[in-house]
Amino acid sequence: MKLVTYDSAGSWRAGVVVDSSIFDVDTLLKSEGGENAKSVSSVRELLREHGGALSELSGRLTAAARKNPKAEVGPFGKVRLGPPVTDPSKILCIGLNYNDHVAETGRALPTHPDIFAKFASTLIGPFDEICCSNITPNLDFEGELAIVIGKECRSVSADDALNFVAGVTVLNDITARDLQYRGTQWLAGKAVDGSTPVGPTLVTLDEVGDIQDLDIQTRINGTQVQSSNTHLMIFPVRHLVSYISSFLALSPGDIITTGTPQGIGAKRQPPIWLKPGDIVEVELENVGILRNVVR
Repeated sequence: MKLVTYDSAGSWRAGVVVDSSIFDVDTLLKSEGGENAKSVSSVRELLREHGGALSELSGRLTAAARKNPKAEVGPFGKVRLGPPVTDPSKILCIGLNYNDHVAETGRALPTHPDIFAKFASTLIGPFDEICCSNITPNLDFEGELAIVIGKECRSVSADDALNFVAGVTVLNDITARDLQYRGTQWLAGKAVDGSTPVGPTLVTLDEVGDIQDLDIQTRINGTQVQSSNTHLMIFPVRHLVSYISSFLALSPGDIITTGTPQGIGAKRQPPIWLKPGDIVEVELENVGILRNVVR
């Protein structure tokens, strides 16, 4: 199942992609359960209500969409999309999680995941403009796989961790390097408003394949600048969910980014900084492509 958040007259609503079209989730659920069915206008609400039974929900929504063409919003690619989850209670990011990226930074290999946070105000849609060039001349890219939590999660084992993951999306951890390196904490460089494209869809695990064997690439103006595979993560997704949940309860809709591979602009000679007019793309196998213009 592919879930999206789409723009409906200035408000965000949950959608599902069926046969290359987007359908309104709330309308489909009410067509099944009647007008008394509980409203689930956002993807986060949908996960709170149905995060424990996404496979079953997928079949129900697909069947309902084919019976209710009036619930169609429009063809995928013709409807403005936001980040799949617009209002996560937590965005937890992992730094230094690929061996080659650790090597290019000159740091020692981490013994535990390196974690920092973002805020919901950083998130933008998969095709929105990145309007940050007036804040920093050192705007950098970081293509990443991100997961979204589907069920309440605390102190889970690595073996059981993926049962609490709703699905996978793509994230570009755009970073203001000058702000990041002004102090010992990374927050300022990672928390610029409207800096972080996410999407285009939230793909449930049953459609992703092996989450630890997905190709990931970043391109600037068509030129490849990052290319790797998620099997090269130091700490795989199972470990990350287990480790974080050992000290912090995770909730439906929470986002965990899993780190970027080698090739960031700051470590190139000379450095590559994103500039106005650049088109930056991040592609994750079986999941989708972000495509954003820098302004």
